[in-house]
This record gives sequence, structure tokens and C-alpha cells, in this order.
Amino acid sequence: MALARGRRDRTIDYWPGFVDALSTLVLSVIFLLSIFMIVQFFLSQEVAGKDTALARLNAQLQQLTEMLALEKSGKVSLEDEMARLRASLSVAELERDRVRNPGAGAGSDPAAAQGRVNELSSALVDERKLSARALAQVEILNQQIAALRRQLGALEAALETSEKRDRDAQARIENLGQRLNVALAQRVRELSRYRSDFFGRLREILGNRTDIREVGDRFVFQSEIFFDTASAVLRPEGRAELDKLAEALIELESKIPTEIAWVLRIDGHTDVRPIVRSVYPSNWELSAARAISVVQYLISKGVSPARLVAAGFGEFQPLDTERTEDAFRRNRRIELKLTER
Repeated sequence: MALARGRRDRTIDYWPGFVDALSTLVLSVIFLLSIFMIVQFFLSQEVAGKDTALARLNAQLQQLTEMLALEKSGKVSLEDEMARLRASLSVAELERDRVRNPGAGAGSDPAAAQGRVNELSSALVDERKLSARALAQVEILNQQIAALRRQLGALEAALETSEKRDRDAQARIENLGQRLNVALAQRVRELSRYRSDFFGRLREILGNRTDIREVGDRFVFQSEIFFDTASAVLRPEGRAELDKLAEALIELESKIPTEIAWVLRIDGHTDVRPIVRSVYPSNWELSAARAISVVQYLISKGVSPARLVAAGFGEFQPLDTERTEDAFRRNRRIELKLTER
């Protein structure tokens, strides 16, 4: 008994430094993830605002382009009208000159000729007034077209500036993502190393037994350690192993800060064979009842219920798909996994 107590004391001495390192690592990863999420949020808000402004500028640009097309069309119409007026003016001037020519139409009535001259002169005055108004309208249209072109130029410059800011923001996001990925990858490698150390300490606490295996990120216990066939009542041998686990969990719970959301998940698994003569109607109920039995026992030993999760998988997550007694034995198991809540 003294030897066992001494062995347990030496085992517990490993925990403080390891748990402090693990706590620091987890806090660092959470801090990096929080920074990444905050930066992503603000950058996404900025990019969304830029997209809205860009869409508004594009709509204004489309509107100005349509207005410019209408102004150009109006200018063309006015220029056609001016050409027609100039042609009419030329015809009227020729007619007036012909009437004024003394050699034309000898023997004609001078009074009638003078009346025709006066009529043509009045028509020329009207034509010149129309031409002057058309020229004024063309000048106004030219000024409006120039103003529209200046607005288009300003909008294009604003669009170019907005697109450049979007490109810069996207580059910053990609750069930040790359740096965070590198940092997270480094933290993951460190976490993997510490997890290996943790599993090593846990194996040392539980002892080197062939019916307890480390599979990936889980500890796997054969069901025979804890339960009889088709039963969810803990055996005395199983309680002794869970006593060691409860002691380690209480020590771990006292070291990890309360703001870190971690849980120990207890998964119950059975083999594929149906239950015969049992209070449980299926392997689902049996696997869940076994996981709950382990959780309730750990709670009775002082482990916080907030740090425990029970799950039943029945026969649907086998480790070995062979239909042999050895495969059935390997698939009947209780798995422990330290994970996030």
C-alpha cells in the first residue's frame, strides 16, 4: 500500500507544469482565433461598404452614360436642323438676289418686285433668328456634354480608387489569413505534442494494460473492464480504474481556467450482435446506459458534471468489421476523449 501511494504521488507531481503549459497553449490559440475573427469581421464590413459604394457609383455612371447619349442625340438633331435652316437661308438669299437683279424679268412690275424683295428679306431675318437660336442651343448642349464628361471622369476616378482600396483590403485579408494559418499550425503542432505528453501521463496513471489502448486522440477501454455481458452496472474492478481517472480529472479541472470550455466525452460502443435476455431492448440503449454509468460514477467521485458528456453509439462505429470473437471483443468498448464543448 505504501508503494502504491508513493507511485501515485510521483505521478501527480507531473501535472502542474504540464497543465500550466497546456492552459497557456489553449489560451494562446483562443486569443489568435478571437483576433482573426474580429479582424475578419471589420474587414468584411469594410469590403461590404466598398461594394455598396461601388454599386452606387456604377449606377450613377450608367445614368450619366444614358444622359450623355441623349444629349448627343439631341445635338445631332439640332445640327441637322441647322443644316436645313442654312440651306433654306441660301435659297432665300439666291431668290432675293434674283429679284433685285435689274436684268432679270424685264417688263415686270417694279412694285411687285419690291414686295417680293421685302418678303424675302423678312424671311431671311426669320431664318437668321432661327439659326441663331439653334446655334445657342448647340452651344448649351456642348457645355452640358462637357459637364457630363467631367462627371464621368470623376466617377471613373472614384471607381478606380474604390477598386484599389478593395484590392488592398483583400490583400491584407489574405496576408493576415496566411500569418494566422502559420501561427495556428504552429500551435496545433505544440498542442499535439502536449496531448501526447498528457496521454503518456494518463497511461502512467492507469497502468500498462493490454485492455487499455490509445487510438488517435482517444483512450479505449474494453467493456469487460467495467461491465459484465449485456449489463450497465459497474464492476468493482472498473470502479478502481475510474477512481484513478477521477483523481486525474479533478487535478486537471483545478488547473485549467474556468473560461476554457473543455469536456471529457465518454462514448459507449457495443458489438454487432443483438442483445439476448437483457433489460435493454437494443445495443443503442445498452451503449448509452454504460456511458451514463461511467459519468455518474465520476460525478460521485467529485468530477464536475459540467465537464462530462455521455454518448451511446451502439454497434455502428466498429473498430473491426470482421465477424470473429476477437473483433466482437475489440468493438465492445468505452472511449474517453478530452475535447472542446
